[in-house]
Amino acid sequence: MRRRVRHGGDDADVDMTPMLDIVFIMLIFFIVTATFLDEKGIDLTQPPPPPPNEIDPPSKPSIAVYVDGQNRCSVDGLAAECDRVILTVESLLADKPGANIILKVHETADNQYLVGLKDSFDAKGRDTKIEIIKG
Repeated sequence: MRRRVRHGGDDADVDMTPMLDIVFIMLIFFIVTATFLDEKGIDLTQPPPPPPNEIDPPSKPSIAVYVDGQNRCSVDGLAAECDRVILTVESLLADKPGANIILKVHETADNQYLVGLKDSFDAKGRDTKIEIIKG
């Protein structure tokens, strides 16, 4: 006896509506429960110059940290290793307590030096001013 197998005649349609409902519900769930990071950026805007008729109060001493176009660092005009700048500034702050730290970075210097120095000073609780040197 031979059995005959019929091919083709069974067309089964799959209803995709329940699957689409589940996909949209999951999409809405993930959008509602997502958390968005609020990252703090570095503010590079220059403050406006003071009016010329304003009498300057006695200024605090300052420590200038400079990164040139070839990524060489200096502190108050003295050459320093870029990874040792923080230690050099800390030793100068012993002589000049409460001094302002001015971070001057050449526009062609690598951003890693600007961000690294700024983050290091912020971690130590030191307020810094950033100045980008053109040319």
